[in-house]
Amino acid sequence: MTQALTRERGERLRLQLTPMQVPAAVPSSALDQDLGANSSLSPLTAAERSAGQSSPARSQIGVLLRPGEPSEVVVQVQNLSPYLMSLQFQVDGDFPTQWCRIGTEGLDLLPHHQMDGVLYFAMGADFFEQQTADLPLKLNYTGRFTVTATLPATGERISEQRAFKLWVRPDSLYLDFLPDIYRDVDFIGRLLKIFEQAFEPSVNTLENLWAYLDPLTSPQALLPFLAHWLGWSFQVPIDVQRQRFLIRHALQIYRWRGTRRGLRFYLHLATGLPLDEHRDREIDKHIGIVDSHSQGFVVGRAYLGQDTHLGGSLPFHFTVTLRPEPHHIVDEALVHILLRQEKPAFCAYELNIERSPPIVRHEA
Repeated sequence: MTQALTRERGERLRLQLTPMQVPAAVPSSALDQDLGANSSLSPLTAAERSAGQSSPARSQIGVLLRPGEPSEVVVQVQNLSPYLMSLQFQVDGDFPTQWCRIGTEGLDLLPHHQMDGVLYFAMGADFFEQQTADLPLKLNYTGRFTVTATLPATGERISEQRAFKLWVRPDSLYLDFLPDIYRDVDFIGRLLKIFEQAFEPSVNTLENLWAYLDPLTSPQALLPFLAHWLGWSFQVPIDVQRQRFLIRHALQIYRWRGTRRGLRFYLHLATGLPLDEHRDREIDKHIGIVDSHSQGFVVGRAYLGQDTHLGGSLPFHFTVTLRPEPHHIVDEALVHILLRQEKPAFCAYELNIERSPPIVRHEA
C-alpha cells in the first residue's frame, strides 16, 4: 500500500511513504478514519498552516508491527524546486518513541533530486507479556511523519506530513490452515492466536521430545527426573554441567563400576581431567590409579624380610594420583566423596594431588 500525492500547482516538496510489512487483514474502518479524529495528535495551528504545512492526509498507510520483529517504511522525499533544501525529519504519535528510528542519506537535498530514507520500527518480543490486567490492551496506534525543508536561498520553510497507523499483531500459524476468506478478517487472526498460544507449547514439546530426554539439552528442571529414571542419585555437590555429563554416561559408569577404568572415567567426568588412554604408564596419566598387590602380613604364609616388611603397603589398597595443570582447579573434598562412593567397600585408598609448577617465560 503506497500513499502518494498528485502534483499540485506550485508543489515544491513531495513526500511518499511505502510500508514494507502490511497486514493481510485490518480493521474495516481503520483506513477510512482521519488521523485527527481518533488520535492524540493535535491539529495544525494557524501559524503552521501559514508556514506552508499541509493538513494530515485523509488516507493513511498501515504498518504491520510484530513483537520482536523489525518493520520498515521507505521514505521518499523529492525536491521539485530549483533551490537547495535543508531537511529536518520528525516522527510523533501515541506509541513509545523508542519503537521508531529514522535513517536517511543526509540532510541536504539538491534541486530536482530525490532522497530515500527508512523508518525503522521495532518493539520488544515480550510486548504482550508486559500488559497488565488493570490497563486495556492497545493494539492500534497512530503516528505522523513530518519533513520540514528550509530554502537557504530564500529563507522559506516548507513542510509536508503523512499520517500512518501501526497495527500490533501477533504472528499466527493457524491462519495458514484457513481459506482466504477467513484470513481477511482481523478478529479471526487474533482469536486463533489465543488457541495457538495454548496448544503450541505442547506441540513443540512433542516435536522436540528427544531434546528433553537428552541430559545435555534437557531443561535443568528435568534433570532430577532423568537421574531418577536411571537410578542415579547426586549425593555430591556437582555443578549442573557436570551433572549432565554424569547422567549421559550413567550406563557406562554402571558397566565399569568397581574397576580402575570405571573409577578413572568417573573422576574424568567430575573433575574435567583428561583420560590419557593413549598413555600406558599410570605415572604419566593425569588420573593415575595404582593397585597394591601385597596381601599383607598373613601368619604362616608371610616371611618377614622377604615378601613382607613392617610399615609396607596395605592389603586391598590403591593410590589415586591427580596431576592437574597449573591453572586447573580440583576440588579435593569432592574427589574424596566420589572415591568413598565408587570404591569397593573392602578397599582402602590414598589420594595424592601433584600440581606441576607454572611455566615462567622470561623475555630476552
